[in-house]
Amino acid sequence: MKATVTITSRGVITLPAKLREALGLKADDHLIAETTPEGLLLRPAVTLPIEIYTPEREEEFDQAEAELARVLARKASGMKRASRAVRKTPR
Repeated sequence: MKATVTITSRGVITLPAKLREALGLKADDHLIAETTPEGLLLRPAVTLPIEIYTPEREEEFDQAEAELARVLARKASGMKRASRAVRKTPR
């Protein structure tokens, strides 16, 4: 799809509604503009949300990991005992 756009004196470009709809673009979406040998390329910018953890939240993660390590250690030792018991059983 081709469209003609106009650049305002402030450098603002308005993309026609049909073009925005075809590309799934909406208000406040970001685009990356770059020059290519063919001209100007506009493409959607991928933005990912980030979460910044507080020291308290990091402590929660540490506690959960420690609990998981304890559970896995108990499970592993139980499996070793069961394995030994099976080997000692007369056939």
